[in-house]
Amino acid sequence: MLSDIEIAQSVKMKNIADVAASLDIKADELELYGNYKAKFSDSVYNRLKDKEDGKLVLVTAVNPTPAGEGKTTVTIGLGQAMEKIGKKAVIALREPSLGPVFGIKGGAAGGGYSQVVPMEDINFHFTGDMHAITSANNLMCAMLDNHIQQGNELGIDPRKVQIKRCLDMNDRALRNIVCSLGGAVNGVPREDHFVITVASEVMAILCLADDIFDLKKRLGNILVAYTYSGDPVYCRDIKANGAMTVLLKDALKPNLVQTLENTPAIMHGGPFANIAHGCNSVRATKTALKLADYCITEAGFGSDLGAEKFMDIKCRFASLKPSCVVLVSTVRSMKYNGGVLKSNLCEENYSALEKGSANLCAHIDNLKKFGVPVVVAINHFYTDTDREIEYIESLCKSKGVECVVTKCFADGGDGAVELAQKVALACKKENDFHYLYDSDMPLYDKIETIVKEIYGADGVDYTKEAKKSLDGFIKLGADSMPVCMAKTQYSLSDDPTALGRPSGFRLTVSSVSLSNGAGFVVCQTGSIMTMPGLSKSPAAYNIDIDENGNTVGLF
Repeated sequence: MLSDIEIAQSVKMKNIADVAASLDIKADELELYGNYKAKFSDSVYNRLKDKEDGKLVLVTAVNPTPAGEGKTTVTIGLGQAMEKIGKKAVIALREPSLGPVFGIKGGAAGGGYSQVVPMEDINFHFTGDMHAITSANNLMCAMLDNHIQQGNELGIDPRKVQIKRCLDMNDRALRNIVCSLGGAVNGVPREDHFVITVASEVMAILCLADDIFDLKKRLGNILVAYTYSGDPVYCRDIKANGAMTVLLKDALKPNLVQTLENTPAIMHGGPFANIAHGCNSVRATKTALKLADYCITEAGFGSDLGAEKFMDIKCRFASLKPSCVVLVSTVRSMKYNGGVLKSNLCEENYSALEKGSANLCAHIDNLKKFGVPVVVAINHFYTDTDREIEYIESLCKSKGVECVVTKCFADGGDGAVELAQKVALACKKENDFHYLYDSDMPLYDKIETIVKEIYGADGVDYTKEAKKSLDGFIKLGADSMPVCMAKTQYSLSDDPTALGRPSGFRLTVSSVSLSNGAGFVVCQTGSIMTMPGLSKSPAAYNIDIDENGNTVGLF
């Protein structure tokens, strides 16, 4: 079979203006980035804001395994299949982060015959959103250090700086640095840190902002430091939010691309789900809901991270109501959770499948707690046996959820037609969508609710540092905010090696930070890298330009 990039380069794309026209978007409502990419002007949503919303379908997954589950591939395949059953659909996805593309993750635009294109552009630079976010974040950091250097009128304590510089690249050397060395003219020396761009609060803010004015307000609310007397200092206090907004005014506009089958796809924003809230922008989702019968969107990693945050953070802030959730799993992931090594996943192992299916059951149970209909999509691999598939179908039936085998990697939209039909029916079912916790619930209780109800822990413990920080943020008014848990994606617990459905454990919150502009409190558990490093053999080794000027080796 052809590689993903070979498939992507073999198809004939429509001019993006024609893709937009299929959505009744006018030519003067597009800002073109060549023939195959465009941004929506602000006038699009303003024109459509009173139009009835379509159905919102969230695609999530079980805990990721080394074998891969194909959540984005299923999302794209489902969107393509909706068109095949006569439903108008728009896919809403996150933008890839450049660092992981060169690291071990590879591309983030789907796979096989369910991809968004132009693949190379999407994975590299795209329309410059990531660069704008990086620049805005680092302008804030530069202005903070400059304020300290130029007399420090606010009395900022350099030891209590809360913000970090960012870069959209995997670079472990920048995790912990000392800056401003070389004498008084170069600033006040202090310890500093870098995070990857998608882990920055500016990214989270861009994805949650309603409009340019909400963006400016949220940027101004970023907690940047504390004074020597312990008072908070916000981004607006160092007068950075206005210039940051100017840098982000184009990045705030959603991007329009297409799938291999010319289904419209909006790609915008990309916060990590194990660090931030893991969803594409509110503006992209709301625009898609106005343009189509169905908006097919996804949330990062498993439902314990991405879906929970989609419901409790994104839907809460944006007043969104999902009509259906698609839970992606594979035969291979269940066998892996049952103790089978990656090298042996192609072999039938019924007992491991039964054991590992506990992970799927946990995610089904979790999603049901939000009151939304659930459809399980089994992403098919050629090594799956009929016996294995039949077991999963029987299991799902016993859990009271629909189960569909999809083959959208190999067959594109045709491979997800049955899934599209099941999803359309599920969207008509009774829907009692609700959040996991109320906004007025105390912050400590919100954390315990997530830990017990979603992760299955017996309770939560706090380090001395974490408790001190949390108490301090509550005094600043954070008690009414939702919680964003920073946790390993590989397990329901905070131990990445605890597969299946762990029980009898307590989860430890090691540190807490306040994303005051984004509007949530981040609780870090375990060891979560906010600045990844490159592997011994990074994907960048294989990425090159051939003799014809074509990109090769991307994925």
